[in-house]
Amino acid sequence: MALEVTQVLLNAQSIDATVRKQAEDSLRQFQEQNLPSFLLSLSNELGSEEKPVDSRKLAGLILKNALDAKEQHRKFELVQRWLSLDGNVKTQIKACLLNTLSSAVADARSTASQVIAKIAGIELPHKQWPELIGSLLLNVHQQSSHVKQATLETLGYLCEEVSPDVIDQDQVNRILTAVVQGMNASEGNNDVRLAATRSLYNALGFAQANFSNDMERDYIMRVVCESTLSPEVRIRQAAFECLVSIASTYYDKLARYIQDIFGITAKAVKEDEESVALQAIEFWSSICDEEIDILEEYGEDFTGDSDIPCFYFIKQALPALVPMLLETLLKQEEDQDQDEGAWNIAMAGGTCLGLVARTVGDDIVPLVMPFIEENITKSDWRQREAATYAFGSILEGPAPEKLMPIVNVALAFMLTALTQDPNNHVKDTTAWTLGRIFEFLHGSTLDTPIINQANCQQIITVLLQSMKDVPNVAEKACGALYFLAQGYEDVGPSSPLTPFFQEIVQSLLTVTHREDAGESRLRTAAYETLNEVVRCSTEETASMVVQLVPVIMMELHNTLEGQKLSSDERERQGELQGLLCGCLQVLIQRLGSSEPTKYMFMQYADNMMGLFLRVFACRNATVHEEAMLAIGALAYATGPEFAKYMTEFYKYIEMGLQNFEEYQVCAVTVGVVGDVCRALEDKILPYCDGIMTQLLKNLSSDQLHRSVKPPIFSCFGDIALAIGENFEKYLMYAMPMLQRAAELSAHTAGADDEMTEYTNSLRNGILEAYSGIFQGFKSSPKTQLLIPYAPHILQFLDSIYMGKDMDEVVMKTAIGVLGDLADTLGSNAGSLIQQSVSSKDFLSECLSSDDHLIKESAEWAKLAISRAISI
Repeated sequence: MALEVTQVLLNAQSIDATVRKQAEDSLRQFQEQNLPSFLLSLSNELGSEEKPVDSRKLAGLILKNALDAKEQHRKFELVQRWLSLDGNVKTQIKACLLNTLSSAVADARSTASQVIAKIAGIELPHKQWPELIGSLLLNVHQQSSHVKQATLETLGYLCEEVSPDVIDQDQVNRILTAVVQGMNASEGNNDVRLAATRSLYNALGFAQANFSNDMERDYIMRVVCESTLSPEVRIRQAAFECLVSIASTYYDKLARYIQDIFGITAKAVKEDEESVALQAIEFWSSICDEEIDILEEYGEDFTGDSDIPCFYFIKQALPALVPMLLETLLKQEEDQDQDEGAWNIAMAGGTCLGLVARTVGDDIVPLVMPFIEENITKSDWRQREAATYAFGSILEGPAPEKLMPIVNVALAFMLTALTQDPNNHVKDTTAWTLGRIFEFLHGSTLDTPIINQANCQQIITVLLQSMKDVPNVAEKACGALYFLAQGYEDVGPSSPLTPFFQEIVQSLLTVTHREDAGESRLRTAAYETLNEVVRCSTEETASMVVQLVPVIMMELHNTLEGQKLSSDERERQGELQGLLCGCLQVLIQRLGSSEPTKYMFMQYADNMMGLFLRVFACRNATVHEEAMLAIGALAYATGPEFAKYMTEFYKYIEMGLQNFEEYQVCAVTVGVVGDVCRALEDKILPYCDGIMTQLLKNLSSDQLHRSVKPPIFSCFGDIALAIGENFEKYLMYAMPMLQRAAELSAHTAGADDEMTEYTNSLRNGILEAYSGIFQGFKSSPKTQLLIPYAPHILQFLDSIYMGKDMDEVVMKTAIGVLGDLADTLGSNAGSLIQQSVSSKDFLSECLSSDDHLIKESAEWAKLAISRAISI
């Protein structure tokens, strides 16, 4: 096989499907029969100068994919597989890859760089391949530019693959020195400078110690700033990308450079190519993000305990920064609204302006108003659109009192512009701005409403009229109506929207049937708005909401009638089914929440359940998710009556729980099992064996996405609560699993934010399971079965209290579990709680919490504990 590898790799890229398939099968076979030989031939192919470029590139790509995968479980398998390969084979492959860095073919070098980094990502954490960095650094000092370039690229990829604690500081210093030298203007070769600049971007996370040293930091910053002035546009762009990353990684070290950086970014925004200007704006957006986070976390009062002080860079730069951003708003493109995901300098400037408004609040208003007043009535559409965009951008941040007077004047003007401006862009931005006005400056919490009896009718008339406009304008008009409805969510029995309810619903349904509703997300926006209008409706319109149910059911029914569809049409139909199931879910929740409407709605329940079950026959994950959620709502609304659907529905529960591939479907199904348990209580019993078996299987699998595990634990709690002491037969399986997960989630020192967030959701799931189990067994004679587990649970509560990294949600659930323990086990728990290391401190901390839910749980727990101790 090794001899024919070249031809097989070329055949695998053939335009003839039969030839291609045959080649792919041969490669798969070779890999399965003799992995070491397979990987060796690939590395030899990649490294051989005699071979065609196409076969070399594909060889490198297959090699890379043999080392890494997106899915966690698959990645883990590949890593183990590489580590267990014969050492001799690995040495040969690595030598071959390092040689390839000096190949004359750029593609081969680049692919080799990526593969070396993947191997480094596996081996360096295991203290293997210690000589790698040294040999790469020797390469950098070679005369030949292409070897330098490839080596710097490799160092960059390497920094992306391994975490900073894997490489010791001495090697980090040498890598940074090599990279920064490669960026220097004295380096004559642009490819080398570009590779070095991109490598620095990846290496910045390693430079903590270097950024704490004034001299080293000055040197790095000087070289980065000089690179932003390189004659080569790609180097300038890469240098600004480094600055953006420095803004978020080393915000606290920027004070002495910020003025120079302002000069550099202002010049780039004004004069440079768009790709560079976008990064220059992004720098200021990153600074805003940092300052918003600091101000939100610590408020205005920086005390000794805030890790990073706020330097108010944005406040200081305001007088120069705002005019610079306003200038960018005039650089729109002719067709910018038509293109999904379009991003240009005007959009970037407006986004940054919005972040500036959130960072400095009221201070931005006087700087932007003159620009708006000057441009809003100009004959050139670009000026009108820029003025409107500027206005919409600053509506979140400043105090409502500051904006109200301006908005009151602007509202009538905007409503006229939305229907009468001759330019599509201006209408699009006007509708978006109205949406922002309703989102941030309208609602029950504001003292003076901007929408009153006098203008409500006009606003609705204009929005409904605009929903007939071109798709992008109609979509923004739907969005504005969405926020308008949301602002009336808690207005009591009567809403200002009631007189228009029928007309609004009718107009939205008409939009969903437009020929061009597939453009600009229009159909989706119309259904989302319809859902919000229904969700925020009052008792007065209940009968109209009921009339909507058969209409939406009919629409769903029509999508299920067997017609032959192309794959594109099938995708569109799946999207529509998902939207209709989502709409029915909202209708069920709205009507199921009060007795009179629930009674009117129940007549449709059987047919509706029938439709949902038919939806499962369509192979589409999003639709399954939406149908599951709708069934969960139906179970909640129908209560014990839901039992009649279970025989038919149970097989889809099983299918959903087994769906590891589309793990969101699995997670939603787990949630729906919880809804069904709450609805059916002990009528769920006949299905529990199957459900528990599958849930336990899911937890033991390393192929299931980790995000599904917390809801599974909490589902144990729902099942136990529903079937009470009948949960006894599952205790011996469920409790050890909970115990193991609890131990894992207790030790998370030094985890990053994402990991801490996941750990907290895991803890919460485990605690909800314990809570459900205790409450389920509460008044049963079998409570003594739980006594052996109590010490471990208290130990778990101690460890998360001592860890100091739990969030409010976990705190509330944890103190609740302490109460459940005392409440269910009585005197058996009393003495254990008294011995616990931290229960007393934990309780008193929760009793003095500002969060009234935590306080409430703690007061109940205190009562239960004092009863348990006094028995």
